[in-house]
Amino acid sequence: MAQQKVVLRVLTMTDEKTKQKSIEAAADILGVDSIAADLKDQKLTVVGEMDAVAVAKKLKKVGKVEILSVGPAKEEKKEEKKEEKKEEKQEEKKEDKKPVEEEKK
Repeated sequence: MAQQKVVLRVLTMTDEKTKQKSIEAAADILGVDSIAADLKDQKLTVVGEMDAVAVAKKLKKVGKVEILSVGPAKEEKKEEKKEEKKEEKQEEKKEDKKPVEEEKK
């Protein structure tokens, strides 16, 4: 299973105590690499090689849970950066070749 990012809304996460309980519940799941909690938006972001349903099921013990999104974890950004770097290198090569051609004239 590939790394995935699961964003959940824990509707009972309104204070620091419930935030801590949510984080601890998510941390108990095998395969979780990182957890981020946003108390203002009541969002919990879990990244790792785990099942999104298992995360939601575990968090139901803390309170009402909604799965907002499930997707790959940062893989898309890496691919985009590689493409940008390739394009920059190609542009640099083109710029390097132009002065050489001008010197030949």
